[in-house]
Amino acid sequence: MAAFGGWTMPLAYPQGTLAEHRACRSGVALFDVSHLGTVRVTGTGALALLQDALTNDLRRIGPGQAQYTHLLDPADGSVVDDLLVWWVAPERFDVMPNASNTAQVRRAVGGTDVTSERAVLAVQGPQARSCLASVFPEAGAVGRFAVRELDWQGTTCVVAGTGYTGEDGVEMAVPEAAAPALWDALVGAGAVPAGLGARDTLRLEAGLPLHGHELGPGITPLQAGLGWVVGWDKPDFRGRAALEGERARGPRRLLRGVELEGRRPPRAGSAVLSDGTVVGTVTSGNFSPTLERGIGLCFVPPDLEVGASVEIDLRGTRLPGRLVRLPFVSRRRKVEAGR
Repeated sequence: MAAFGGWTMPLAYPQGTLAEHRACRSGVALFDVSHLGTVRVTGTGALALLQDALTNDLRRIGPGQAQYTHLLDPADGSVVDDLLVWWVAPERFDVMPNASNTAQVRRAVGGTDVTSERAVLAVQGPQARSCLASVFPEAGAVGRFAVRELDWQGTTCVVAGTGYTGEDGVEMAVPEAAAPALWDALVGAGAVPAGLGARDTLRLEAGLPLHGHELGPGITPLQAGLGWVVGWDKPDFRGRAALEGERARGPRRLLRGVELEGRRPPRAGSAVLSDGTVVGTVTSGNFSPTLERGIGLCFVPPDLEVGASVEIDLRGTRLPGRLVRLPFVSRRRKVEAGR
């Protein structure tokens, strides 16, 4: 167990991070992600309020769907938080911030913090839906980025076809009192409990950003390669002017994947070198259990393209690697590789 965003969270269960990671890639893993916040915004003005505050355009979806979006700093367009919006009902939105950002997201969008009322369980992996079929079949039928209110043994849960692993699955907001029983039922059906360690290696292989690393102060959606979360057709949103200025100039750096030749991983803060010159910084790095080599994410100049050879300075040792297209691992790539 470890402190994380004001919560005590499991880093790993007895079988260890590697086993948990592989269970998610080949079978089904179960994560307790209750540290994610839930800010509930309701009423006739809820849609307009969220449209003004967040980057993405909720008009692209509708009730019963989820959307990934950003809350920006109005001064420089950097990402205050990246979050999901679950559009549960016509006038009800459950906004899901990162653990440490719930209070400032609530200040920006209003609403009520209902985090303490529920747990969030994530069932992820190619066998996630078959596992759910024997425990909570209605949840297993919720499609990708769909949102449904469903009953489990007399308890109303909100289930969304979302996740943070690069695998199929769902995330379920379950009333606190019912969560242990649902957890035990899923483990009994074959789900492997997995902690934050596996969640980090899985999201890294999937090329997904982590707030405080690939997103945060001084980092904009355009730099992180997430321009698709910006609804430029909206009349306005918080931070738009600053982001438009960067779009006109072009971002000064871009997020890339880096794959090393050996098993030793890069680490956050390590320098990235091209032709012996420092050109960027690693934001996240780890050993990839799927690829069995070191991988990382880094910010480098825009003209340093995928395929370029680089070196990572790891405490004085230069590790050779190359910039690669993200994600490192995806469901399609696993099929192509016969995994």
